[in-house]
Amino acid sequence: MNRFERQPQAAGEAEVEYGDGEFRVRRAGAFVRCAVTGEPIPLEELRYWNVDLQEPYSSPQAKLTRIGVKLPQ
Repeated sequence: MNRFERQPQAAGEAEVEYGDGEFRVRRAGAFVRCAVTGEPIPLEELRYWNVDLQEPYSSPQAKLTRIGVKLPQ
């Protein structure tokens, strides 16, 4: 492998710091786990998180569940 080839991405769980409107990868990995469902979320699909709790969510519904909002059936 030479210096122009891309380094392979780690296949494990990433460690991420969540900020307002952006996140920073602190330890390389391919995914994070949803704080509500436990399902893996690929970093390229991560859209929802809580800055104060530093938690990722797989969907808007998961985030609403975490903060205690009851969704209509």
